[in-house]
This record gives sequence, C-alpha cells and structure tokens, in this order.
Amino acid sequence: MGKRIFLIGFMGSGKTTVGKLLAEKLGWKFVDIDELIERKEGMNIRDIFKYKGEPYFRKLEKETLEEVLNKEENVIVATGGGLGADPEALELMKENGFVIWLDVDFEEFKRRCSKDGNRPLLRLGEEELKDLFDKRNLVYRQAHLRIEASESYGNILESIMENLPWRE
Repeated sequence: MGKRIFLIGFMGSGKTTVGKLLAEKLGWKFVDIDELIERKEGMNIRDIFKYKGEPYFRKLEKETLEEVLNKEENVIVATGGGLGADPEALELMKENGFVIWLDVDFEEFKRRCSKDGNRPLLRLGEEELKDLFDKRNLVYRQAHLRIEASESYGNILESIMENLPWRE
C-alpha cells in the first residue's frame, strides 16, 4: 500500500517549499491542493474568494482532498492553511496518511507574508488574524508530528526524515 504525507500549518509556514523538497528527497510525487484548485477553477485563490466566496472555496478544498485520496499514493500533499484547520479534513488526512504540522510563530508568519497580496485572509486586521492563527493552531496540534518551521529547510527536512513512522 502506498503512503501519503500531508503538510499542514498556517499561511507562510513553508508547506509548498518543504513539500517539494521532501518529495524530491523521497522520490515521491508532490501535490499542492491550492494549485489543483486554481487549475480546476481557472482562477487564483484570491479571485475565488472574491467572486465565489470563502464557503465555496472551503467546499472545493475538501472535494480536492478527497480526489487526491482516491488516486494518489507515495505523495506529499501541501494543504492550504484552512484545510488543515478543518477538524473533519484533518481526521481524514490522519486516517489516510501521516500528518505533519509546520509550526511558525505569529511574528514569523507576519514577516514571511506581509507583502503577499495573493492571500485573501491578510485583509483581516491584526487582532482578527491573530485570533484565526490561535484557533487554527488548536486544530493543527492534533497532527501526528509538529515541526518547528522557523528553522532552515535543511533542518526541517532532517527532522521530518528522522520522525517518519516508516524507514525509507
């Protein structure tokens, strides 16, 4: 049976970058849920939020996750920040693979994302954003493994490889 690794965490935690590096290291396929959604919808996430709304986007996230589960094995999956914070989706990921939380603190998140205009949730005020950050972290905590993601990518990969539940 094939294996799956799901990367969850807040915006700017490095899920896509770490996912690509990890896939290369393991010789596995890499899938980014947000990229799949953008391709399917023919528009970027910001425009999906703007024209179709967040509930529509959240529904698409779950559908896309289920599609990946039905057809992909030996794959690294980078999720959007909201998908990993959805308890139902997180449970589905945990049942079907190994879930890694890439954890960054709030200041690091702000430093990494402050100039990224493609993130719809960055329009929230700082207090609202901090509240969202804290709420999501309560769900992310339920991952199989927490990795401090403020480290160098080399250290992050090393920590992941040391903690995989199987040997490669």
